[in-house]
Parts: sequence; C-alpha cells; structure tokens
Amino acid sequence: MTTANSVTLETLFTEARTQNGFLPEPVSEEQIKQLYDLFKWGPTSANMCPARVVFLTSTEAKERLIPLLSANNQEKSRQAPVVAIIAWDVEFFDQLPKLFPHADIRSWFSGNPVMAEEAAFRNSSLQGAYLILAARALGLDCGPMSGFDADGVNKEFFPDGKWKINFVCNIGHGDPTKVFPRLPRLEFDEACKIL
Repeated sequence: MTTANSVTLETLFTEARTQNGFLPEPVSEEQIKQLYDLFKWGPTSANMCPARVVFLTSTEAKERLIPLLSANNQEKSRQAPVVAIIAWDVEFFDQLPKLFPHADIRSWFSGNPVMAEEAAFRNSSLQGAYLILAARALGLDCGPMSGFDADGVNKEFFPDGKWKINFVCNIGHGDPTKVFPRLPRLEFDEACKIL
C-alpha cells in the first residue's frame, strides 16, 4: 500500500492553517477549474455529488456577499482572491441516473424531502472538505467559515431555491502575519473509542 510522504501530510493537515488574511496574489480561472477537477473525485454516498459551488472572484460579486457575513468575516473575505460559496442542490437526485446508473436510487430521494436534505447537506459537507484539501494540495490556502446569514445568502445567490448554502470558504495565498496561534486538538482517548 502506498502512503503519503511527510511533506504531503504537512501540506494537507499538520502544517496547514486556517487563513484570516490573504496576500494580493491572484487565483486564476484555470486554477479554480483545476481545483474542481481534483475535489470532484472525493467519495460521496452513492456518488450523489450534491455540492454546488459559486466562486466569487470579482469585487462586485464579493460585495453582494459581504453584508451577509458576520462582521469578523467581512474584511478577510474582501481580501481573498476567491470566496467560494459551497452549496447543495435540493434536486441533486435528478443527476443520479447519470452518477449512479447501477440502480434506481433517484426514487429514494425524489419523494422524500427530509431524507434528501439530510443526504445532500451531509455529502456537500464532505465535498466542501475535499475542496479544502484539494486547494491545499494545489498550493492554495483556505479560510472556511460559518458566520453568515444563510437565508440572506440563499435569497441573494439562489433565489430560485434550487441550491442552498452550506458554508463559505475564502481561497488564495494566506498572509502568514494574520494566522492565529495553533490551537489544540483533542487526544485520541478524548475523541475516539475502539470497540
């Protein structure tokens, strides 16, 4: 079995940090597409792939979002070259005949909005995590955030109601002077059990 080397593990996990400020270095459309082409391969339940992402790159697009963010998230989102709105498609199941042709699982979700929402939110969260790891693997830094007016974001960016926000993630080249000190994590015995 092949395992990742220490540099890869540091890049993705142990040395990577949540960014609170960004340097004025651009992120190109080509890099954004490369990011998607990498993170789309992360696994989801029945390959449902419910995440939808809106990449805000222009000042005008970001200014539509800024008033809907918590005050402490506004300036860092202005600075970020890209602000990604990770959302989920409420009708993701319409893509299942393409994405999971082995069985008719569309019917599991199409008539069950509670089950569909739960599955879409959970799996779009997974895909958002893959986006963060893919960005780090491509040499970009991320600042994932809660702290926004979800109803406001949905009305502003998804007025037809077909997509709904999960979370927001700033993407770019982080400013090392704005990174907070490393915070602790729980030890294995505090967070895990082996049965």
